[in-house]
Amino acid sequence: MRAVVQRVKRACVDIDGKTISAIQKGLMVLLGIGDEDTAADADYIAQKLTELRIFEDADGKMNMSVTDVGGEVLIVSQFTLHGDARKGRRPSFIHAARPEKAIPLYEYVINSVSAHVPVKCGRFGADMDVSLVNDGPVTILLDSTRLF
Repeated sequence: MRAVVQRVKRACVDIDGKTISAIQKGLMVLLGIGDEDTAADADYIAQKLTELRIFEDADGKMNMSVTDVGGEVLIVSQFTLHGDARKGRRPSFIHAARPEKAIPLYEYVINSVSAHVPVKCGRFGADMDVSLVNDGPVTILLDSTRLF
C-alpha cells in the first residue's frame, strides 16, 4: 500500500462541479492499494497517518502529529500510485488492486484513521477534481513494504 501524504491548510474533492468533501488544517492523502496488500498493510498506513510527526510544535520543529494538532484527514483513492513506468512510455497498472479487493481495504484505512481524527474521503473510482493548499510544502511518501 502506498500513500502520498501532504500537510495542508485546506483541501477538497469536487465531483461534477460539486464539493463532496473538504477539510481545513490536516493531511491530504492519496492512497494506492496494491494487489498483494492485506489488512496488515492498511494497519501500517493508518498508524503512520495518525502518528506521523510533520506538524510544527511551539519551537517550530516538526514534532506533532495530525492527532496532536486536532487536524483532519482527506483520503482519496489513487490506483495510479502503483503504476510502473520503467518500460516504454505507457505505465502499467497490473499491480494495482482490483476494486473488489481495493474498496474494502480503502474503507478499512478510512475507518481506522477516523478512530483518531475526523476523516473525509473521495469517491472510489470517480473522476474527481482534488484541490489543496499545501502547507510548507511538506510531502511524505509512505509504502507499507517499506520500499521507501
